[in-house]
Amino acid sequence: MKTSAMEPIRFLARDEMQRIHETAKQVLNRIGMKVDHVKALEYLCNAGCKVDMDTRQVRFPEEVVEAAVARMRANFANPARWPKRMSVRYSQVRFDAQPFKVHEDFSVNAGGFCCFIWDMEGQRRNATMADVRQALRLADKLDQITYTGLPCAAQEVPIAIRPVVMAAELAKTTRKLGGIETFKPQDVEYVSRIGEVVAGGREAHRKNPVLVGYGEARTPLCIDEVMVDVMLAHLERGLPQSLDTMPNAGATAPATAAGTLALGIAETLGGLVLGFAVDPNATLTIDVTPGYCDMRSMVFGYAGPERFSLMSARIQMISEFYGCPSGVHGGKTNSCVPGIQIGVEKCATMLAAVLGGAIGFGTVGHLENALTFSPQQLVIDNEIARYVRRCVRGVEVTDDTLAYDVIAATGINGNTIDSDHTALHYRDEQLLSPFFDIPVWGRGDSLDRERFERRAREKVKELLAQETEPPLTPDQEKAIDEIVAEAKRDLTQR
Repeated sequence: MKTSAMEPIRFLARDEMQRIHETAKQVLNRIGMKVDHVKALEYLCNAGCKVDMDTRQVRFPEEVVEAAVARMRANFANPARWPKRMSVRYSQVRFDAQPFKVHEDFSVNAGGFCCFIWDMEGQRRNATMADVRQALRLADKLDQITYTGLPCAAQEVPIAIRPVVMAAELAKTTRKLGGIETFKPQDVEYVSRIGEVVAGGREAHRKNPVLVGYGEARTPLCIDEVMVDVMLAHLERGLPQSLDTMPNAGATAPATAAGTLALGIAETLGGLVLGFAVDPNATLTIDVTPGYCDMRSMVFGYAGPERFSLMSARIQMISEFYGCPSGVHGGKTNSCVPGIQIGVEKCATMLAAVLGGAIGFGTVGHLENALTFSPQQLVIDNEIARYVRRCVRGVEVTDDTLAYDVIAATGINGNTIDSDHTALHYRDEQLLSPFFDIPVWGRGDSLDRERFERRAREKVKELLAQETEPPLTPDQEKAIDEIVAEAKRDLTQR
């Protein structure tokens, strides 16, 4: 089968990307960032940054930023570098050079650490451990879900140990291991040890990292102490990192897309400089998750037409300009409840990601700007992802697909219904989805407005009734349980 030859949508010209980059450097050089961490300030000072230890303000000379970018690009171009890829946050990152194109093999991530669940009875409530286990089993069964973090987090588990307990549940349920949330450096230690059990040791974990958390800037232009601690804890264990940032246009960032991108890129480049200052041999990338503040509700929107071009431009900047193949937010919705708005926004945000050149998107299965997880929505999103994958598949042109002999044999006013060629090809050519069907008026459930949601609920029950093969050996499960028990003793006493 031929792969797609589609070029990605480009919202930015090369000179426009350069202007955004230059503005980001100006922000870092003239305004700087507040880095609320003494050890990090010392690292940055040694790297050539201008540091005020009293105010904790750091200015980044342009040559220091450019040196970090050049080092990152050189690392990505080195075929001997490991790891090659990693699932983290809402998608996947690759640590080697990739062509900027539409990726038919895009990954789809579940996850999100949602506090709430929209359950099978249509009620929004706090997520429980039973919901977590059910969500992970479901994600494991869905064929379009490539990786999964925690679709929801058990709210009865104390926050002090929640990331560790959730990581253990993830590791014991599926091989599709996605990213994890880590709230503090102690979480990193225990979660990384769980990852080492799964991977087969520390060195194996460094080469093929799983269950990796991340640091995040506080827009505008701040990195809090605990986020630096989280980032440094990962780097000390030899794990890849990037500083994520979520500039909010009209609230914490300029109301314009270009200004929001420039701010976000400045922040993540600041994290890049810090990472290389800590460890010149670290595996580092950059990341920005920009959005718009809705001026009616003051909510950071995860969907909306204005975010289509914003996120596509973000992909272009990170993947094409900086050379860091990455995934992006996709399969998102602003809607609080199932309905037409969700379908529009989920499909649009998936297409924005894929047509923009992302290597993947996530996290799916959510309502309400990723505050609420829904098992039936995860099933629907799985089907929308299948739909999008078919949308971007290439058209194969060969003697067989041109089918001149079939046309000649059919002749004038004939049909190809009973042709062997039709029987051979139609299943591959058409998406015969059990959800996106072409009903005949009045036949079956064609007039049932709730049929989509009903089918999703039925699919959830069907998949959860299936047996699941444990991904780990009994010895691995025992080792993870011991790590969790140690974490409970340690972290709940602090």
